[in-house]
Amino acid sequence: MAQQVEKVSRTGTLGEPGLPVQDRGNQQVSGFKARPETSSIQVQMLFPTPEIVQQYYVPLAYTAARTCYSEKLPQAIWDDVMAGKVAEEKMRKLLGSVIESGHGTVIEHISFTFAISGVSRSLTHQLVRHRMGVSFDQQSQRYVKYREPQYTVPASVGDDEELLSRFSDAMEDNLELYSDLLQEGVPAEDARFLFPNGLQTNLVMTVNLRQLIHMSGLRLCTMAQWEIRKLFALIKAEVRRVSPFLSSFLVIKCVSLGYCDETRNEDEHCKVRPHKNTVFAVFDAHRKTQRTARPQGPTSAPADPGVAPAQLAAGNSSP
Repeated sequence: MAQQVEKVSRTGTLGEPGLPVQDRGNQQVSGFKARPETSSIQVQMLFPTPEIVQQYYVPLAYTAARTCYSEKLPQAIWDDVMAGKVAEEKMRKLLGSVIESGHGTVIEHISFTFAISGVSRSLTHQLVRHRMGVSFDQQSQRYVKYREPQYTVPASVGDDEELLSRFSDAMEDNLELYSDLLQEGVPAEDARFLFPNGLQTNLVMTVNLRQLIHMSGLRLCTMAQWEIRKLFALIKAEVRRVSPFLSSFLVIKCVSLGYCDETRNEDEHCKVRPHKNTVFAVFDAHRKTQRTARPQGPTSAPADPGVAPAQLAAGNSSP
């Protein structure tokens, strides 16, 4: 017997800003609608609480760092910190120093868990490529029978009324067929083959601070896709809510490097930092200038095979 699934009702959301599009449960297109200046992406930090972060996170990373450079037992270092014998500013200074030096294992002891919703499958295909120090659990298209699937419309499509209408029709027809397949008894794991990349999904992500810094460096960059940039801006805002100090390390990679290494920015249309080609060209020119201005000593002149070294030293080049 075919599975009885209630009629689907869907909403498309424009990715930057958000856009409710249309509901074709009655096969009627509602037409072009005004776009609210919001996004459907939502991020909430599930763990830790602000109290845990403030009480334990910086002391934990400090204890790990001091253990590497001290004869003291880590238990003793931890006890001193918990007893208030180490100033907060001293702990932050040490952490900033070791992070800048690349001693990243110190901050692998710090982790965050986020609930993420309203992102497209296009985004999560990028997100799950990060593997070290991060774990994901995502909504299953195999086991979930979608009754109200949501999808995202890029702004480049939504800004054009005609394109938006055609895009939405294609998405709605696709999802309408998905509903029909379920009603005919097709398993959800097979019906899902119809799903487009724009379908929205939900997930839980746990990540340590070292990996989060790396991910933010890539995904906050202006060269990254707009949707994943929005996600990491929201993630950074959640970290800032519990610790402005730790969130200060979540920056575009060029800020840490001092230059941009993106090939697509060789023309420097993004002005956050100069491109590495410019930096290296300036450095090479500086070195060349230094070499040209360097004083020429007697031994730096081309050797004359007809003049003895002693005569050169005496300033007499006559044979």
